[in-house]
Amino acid sequence: MGAACLLQVMSALRSKHHCGEGEARVICEKVQDKLLKECHDPAKMCITDLRISHWEEAIQETIGGEVNRNLAAECYFLWKTTRLQHLTLAEDTRDMLTELRKGVRLLLLTNGDRQTQREKIEACACQPYFDAIVVGGEQKEEKPAPSIFHYCCDLLGVQPAECVMVGDSLDTDIQGGLNAGLKATVWLNKAMTTPVDTSPVPHYIISSVLDLPVARALLENSTLGF
Repeated sequence: MGAACLLQVMSALRSKHHCGEGEARVICEKVQDKLLKECHDPAKMCITDLRISHWEEAIQETIGGEVNRNLAAECYFLWKTTRLQHLTLAEDTRDMLTELRKGVRLLLLTNGDRQTQREKIEACACQPYFDAIVVGGEQKEEKPAPSIFHYCCDLLGVQPAECVMVGDSLDTDIQGGLNAGLKATVWLNKAMTTPVDTSPVPHYIISSVLDLPVARALLENSTLGF
């Protein structure tokens, strides 16, 4: 949950619903924790209902009283709207993708709920910078399953051995690329603090997505799964 989203919801809880500052903060922290542990089965519940329930539970756990579904829904939609408003693709990233795409094909592959991920993609307006976009929630399996990587290869008409996977998750992006037999994997490690026993082991490590053009030799004649 971004700081801007947090502040917006906390402000609403304090001004409109007379929560104390501490209570408002605890509610938001509880929701953050629930989001991190979230397991969503779209066959059983839509993502909107699930996330309203997160807020409902957090409010109930913090201030007690009767269950207030309307307040929970208000908090959720305020959080969601603020979050989408702050999603942007930085200009230097757009420039880098535009330049990179002159030599390679780019595909955006993301895990997650279909509705949530499509809303984020629309909000940051990244569609023009990719040849294809694949959302895990629309497929039978998500990363790190080889099937979704092979589906991406088929979409672009290329072989796995021609593709490079770039991602910030060792467990899904890097392991998935290795599972699928891709040409190489590139771990985006913004912190640049590598665990002693890094597993799985990526072929390359970069600290910023803007470093990709520096490794142009790696990307020549390849399709980049990003």
